[in-house]
Amino acid sequence: MSNSETSPDESLELQGGHARSGRFAPGRAAMWLLAKLLRRIVHSGRLTVNDAYGETWHFGPGGNPAVSIRLTDRKLPARLLANPSLALGEAYMDETLRIESGSLRDFLAMCTSDMDAVDALPGSRLLRWLDAIRTRSLHHNPIKRSHANVAHHYDISTALYDLFLDADRQYSCAYFPTGTETLDEAQTLKKKHIAAKLLLQPGLEVLDIGSGWGGLAMELAQQHGARVTGLSLSREQIAAARDRAAQSGLSDRVSFEQRDYRQESGQYDRLVSVGMFEHVGRSGFGAFFKTVQRSLKPDGVAVVHAIGRMEPIGGSDPWIRKYIFPGGYLPTLSETIAAAERSGLWVTDVEVLRLHYAQTLRHWSERFAAERQAARALYDERFCRMWEFYLAVCEMAFRNGRLMVFQIQLAKRRDTVPLTRDYISEAESITSQTDSEPTS
Repeated sequence: MSNSETSPDESLELQGGHARSGRFAPGRAAMWLLAKLLRRIVHSGRLTVNDAYGETWHFGPGGNPAVSIRLTDRKLPARLLANPSLALGEAYMDETLRIESGSLRDFLAMCTSDMDAVDALPGSRLLRWLDAIRTRSLHHNPIKRSHANVAHHYDISTALYDLFLDADRQYSCAYFPTGTETLDEAQTLKKKHIAAKLLLQPGLEVLDIGSGWGGLAMELAQQHGARVTGLSLSREQIAAARDRAAQSGLSDRVSFEQRDYRQESGQYDRLVSVGMFEHVGRSGFGAFFKTVQRSLKPDGVAVVHAIGRMEPIGGSDPWIRKYIFPGGYLPTLSETIAAAERSGLWVTDVEVLRLHYAQTLRHWSERFAAERQAARALYDERFCRMWEFYLAVCEMAFRNGRLMVFQIQLAKRRDTVPLTRDYISEAESITSQTDSEPTS
């Protein structure tokens, strides 16, 4: 029902929603078009929208989830139609879109349930076309810009990440073989899975490009006897990783350097990169895989773990690009493999993890929500709304959208790795048995 009274000939009817208008003003027209879109994409539950004109709209067949939102800015519907991702994220941050009942997660699940309809909007098509034209400037990351991009996201308080990450501060997709694992268990299994693909032996030299807070590097050194060099552009991460290595007595086997991968001149038996390739940018693919090729010894093996898109070409989300990961570019598997092959590397194994990151992000969202007051004490309310939107919208991008994670194993020689994948599960089984053995 509408909250306003108008004559019958002035009413606007819409299946799945109901509105009455005294004048078909531009703002009301945009709301009518937005309602038409919502009627197409809300396939389950019940969404109630209270607009800035005092009208109430209902969408969906009913039942759960039930979400009610309020729009307080009359210009917001037009912005949502023109640039859905950017406008929605900013509206939530600025509280011109408020969740009155239900959860943000359920609301975003409704909004992403039919991405084809959202992508068909004229504004969405125009933005993709402009991004394709501007792709070199948007996703071109020379060393100086890469430092600035990394600082934007990673050189904020480590205390923030401690609120929602696992104990090892793994800030990438976890591995859920059954889906019932805790976050800490799934992150441990992720490290074991990657280690198995690296075919590690004691004494091997490993380069970790994008080493984060050092958890994977220290795992490879402590559990597999490797000697690891970790690279990161984040001063906060490097400082924390060095401190952890010293406290763990691993400083003689693990070193962390604040250095760009393009400046690496050494050669290694193994190379790993987890959650870093997304920051390279499309124009940097060649330099990245040339570095991998140059850094590996003749019998070397590399594993690249990255977020990808199921699209003809990769890209980036406008809101994520502006507020979370400037310069980021999510590649397709096809363009990544093509770039690796152009560098002369053999692709020896590919694995696609489809819903594992959705599971990871849900854990992160729940942990962040539980510690929201602590996050607000570190920053402010707008930052908290930005961060909870980031975690929730990314979960839905993996659950309902076109995102996934891939792991690519690379080698200089086709015969470097075994002929079948049995060695992966065998290595994981051995490390699991070792972990379960009592210590003396």
